[in-house]
Amino acid sequence: MPKRKEIKTNAMRILEAMKISYTHITYECREFVDGLQIADMLSLPYEKVYKTLVTSGSSKDYFVFVIPIHRELDLKAAARSVGEKSVEMLPVKDINRVTGYIRGGCTAVGMKKQYVTRIDSSARGMGTIVVSGGRIGSQLELAPGDLIRAAGAEFADVIRH
Repeated sequence: MPKRKEIKTNAMRILEAMKISYTHITYECREFVDGLQIADMLSLPYEKVYKTLVTSGSSKDYFVFVIPIHRELDLKAAARSVGEKSVEMLPVKDINRVTGYIRGGCTAVGMKKQYVTRIDSSARGMGTIVVSGGRIGSQLELAPGDLIRAAGAEFADVIRH
């Protein structure tokens, strides 16, 4: 049986163009499942798997936050980290229009535009973290510093403690 050619996501193409190494992890999934279910399917510790959240600020600009799947975004800390008075979660119906990705396949690399992005400081000490690969059924494992570089991001303390 011929091997199917792997279809690269925009995020994968960008990482390769930047010569950033990553491991592509796939899983069977037809529709959105949350990060906890994905981590369970892949037998990954929750601390290693990160979700990508998109917010809109009081200025009407969009901001991206990458946080551990089992944690909640601290909206006040998130707003402070990007110099906004406040931020609120982007409605699910607007995710594709704003990012080019769909819910469950949203990643900080390769969105329609380069948005200000913060990765929670908890990732700083990790060897690698796992983030969405840019579509449902696809995850990427890479070094946090490489994600910072590829997403034009900075580390910040943005989770609720």
